[in-house]
Amino acid sequence: MRAAFAALCAVATAVALAFLVLPVAAIFFRVPPGDLLGALGHDVTRDALVVSLKTSAIAHVAVLLVGTPAAYVLGRKRFRGRGVILTLVELPLVLPPAVAGIGLFAAFGRMGLLGGELDAFGIQIPFTQAAVVLAVAFVESPFYLRGAIASFESVDENLISAARTLGAGPWRVFGRIALPLAAGGLGAASALALARGLGEFGATLIFAGSLQGVTQTLPLAIYAELDQDFDVALAISALFILVGAAILVGLKVFTWARLGSISRFRFVASTSR
Repeated sequence: MRAAFAALCAVATAVALAFLVLPVAAIFFRVPPGDLLGALGHDVTRDALVVSLKTSAIAHVAVLLVGTPAAYVLGRKRFRGRGVILTLVELPLVLPPAVAGIGLFAAFGRMGLLGGELDAFGIQIPFTQAAVVLAVAFVESPFYLRGAIASFESVDENLISAARTLGAGPWRVFGRIALPLAAGGLGAASALALARGLGEFGATLIFAGSLQGVTQTLPLAIYAELDQDFDVALAISALFILVGAAILVGLKVFTWARLGSISRFRFVASTSR
């Protein structure tokens, strides 16, 4: 029975791995290195890469600046209505991207909830790079917030209490204690959110359109080139996979470094008592 169970687990693992790896490997089998380098010189690829990196960076910085203190409050505080707030934070995770795009239109479009106020100030958001930033931020925020909340929840309460007992104010507790201890989880959540933002398609297409050099990101460029030049679409896809792999490798290195520093921090704290 043990041998049969072990064989079954091995087969299941092999099938799952093959299913996940085969489509990715197939792209690189179809794209020679020369074609991949040539795609970087293609106007569509270059413009889409610039738009993706620019809008994703702006959206991600905004998510980190707003989401980190918000996750700290939700992760460390217990108050009435917290469960409702967490549900609202997670709600975009189950929404189809098309619904997210329609929702952004309903909120920030000319006829939307805030459209009149924005129009009064001469601000037009749909089909601009600002729309791409909002779409990316909307879809990636729940991924970062949920991971960041869990990271702050896992911080040892004894260390927080000790810092407060020694007279540390809330800003110092947050910046010098909670933030470094949660950095590993925050880094993982940040990388996951960044990858999700870079891969955003549906909400961006509906709310921002696909204008080359303006709102066309890498996923939109792949879709646009699919019918026109399949080889270019494959090359852009391979480029996108390499970007994603770089994010994952960076995440692993960052996490290992943070785990090592946290272990040393806890060892010093325990020996100093």
